[in-house]
Amino acid sequence: MTAWAQSLIRISNYEVETLQKRLAEITARRASAEMRLAVLSAEVEVEQERARADAEARLLLDAYMSGWKVRRAVAETSVAELDAEEAGARDALTSAFEELKKFEHVAETTRLNALIAAGRRETARYDELGLRRRAS
Repeated sequence: MTAWAQSLIRISNYEVETLQKRLAEITARRASAEMRLAVLSAEVEVEQERARADAEARLLLDAYMSGWKVRRAVAETSVAELDAEEAGARDALTSAFEELKKFEHVAETTRLNALIAAGRRETARYDELGLRRRAS
């Protein structure tokens, strides 16, 4: 394998690894945002239960619900943005992986062509030796 092919493969591997780390980080942030949504849902259920049991809490429930809706909308927007970012990162990773495979294929083809050429040279030498022996 030639030095340029090794360099391209090494660079492509680095890019793939970097994109994998980025995708993992985005996935972790998305899981955290989804967890925030789940916590918000659980909190609203607790507050609604408290409002059923307590008259003072019932009076404050409307204010809590309006604030909760705003927080939920922010969390849902965050999840949607992270979904889009994750999709973009997956596309970039797929593209980088395809490039890596192309470089590996070119390197392997180059290696095989070198082996074929070496085989042809060896066969030509043996043919030449056979012709010399026959001529002698």
